Amino acid sequence: MEEILTVRELTRVYGKGGGVTRALDGVSLSLQPGEYVAVMGPSGSGKTTLLNCISTIDRPTAGSIVIDGQELTRLRGRALAKFRRERLGFIFQDCNLLDTLTAFENIALALSIVHAPAGGIEKRVKDTAQLLGISDCLNKYPYQMSGGQQQRCAAARAIITKPALVLADEPTGALDSRSARMLLDRLEELNRDLGTTILMVTHDAFTASCCRRVVFLQDGQIFQELRRGEEDRRNFFQKIIQVVTRMGGEMADVL
Repeated sequence: MEEILTVRELTRVYGKGGGVTRALDGVSLSLQPGEYVAVMGPSGSGKTTLLNCISTIDRPTAGSIVIDGQELTRLRGRALAKFRRERLGFIFQDCNLLDTLTAFENIALALSIVHAPAGGIEKRVKDTAQLLGISDCLNKYPYQMSGGQQQRCAAARAIITKPALVLADEPTGALDSRSARMLLDRLEELNRDLGTTILMVTHDAFTASCCRRVVFLQDGQIFQELRRGEEDRRNFFQKIIQVVTRMGGEMADVL
């Protein structure tokens, strides 16, 4: 099966001369279609830089990124913008919903941007909202919704164009425990039932335990990987905690 994402020897260097920081130092990883993978690591480990490079927000100093058969480091200008809006979905910690639009309009905007046929937009929005349990929020503005509802609206917007890869950056970071669990349940369903491929950066071991694989970064390099296999979530969570404990430092807050 062809890989959805292939990252090879990815390096990102900031600064010059004596002030150089290697945020990423030869990172290589890949995702198969339908995988659900978490990236964990302490502050400064390179996890956000990795996500930013994959999402085309940042450009690597060296290495390659291939998504859905397309080498991203070779794309520029309009071609890059087109690929990003059509083949990538984004879920950010702060949701990034437009305050002047309802939930329906925020979700539909993603379809309008890719010039989806107008006649099918309403059904697609309603179907996606139902999947994420926010059908009753479609006529509400962001300020009228809870944090969890806003984040599920952002998730609906991310998946409605059927992207090759959904990138999530600390999606539960600003949510209370109940809202976080609800969002994670929905993401699991999207992955399991629709085969949505998800790469998620998180500092939280419980959040990571929802995934099928966890990649740990430290000092810009891969420290270890864990695969869930047939284990239940509780046992997988304990294995994640064990790795976090070995890594030490700033990851203690996940406990």
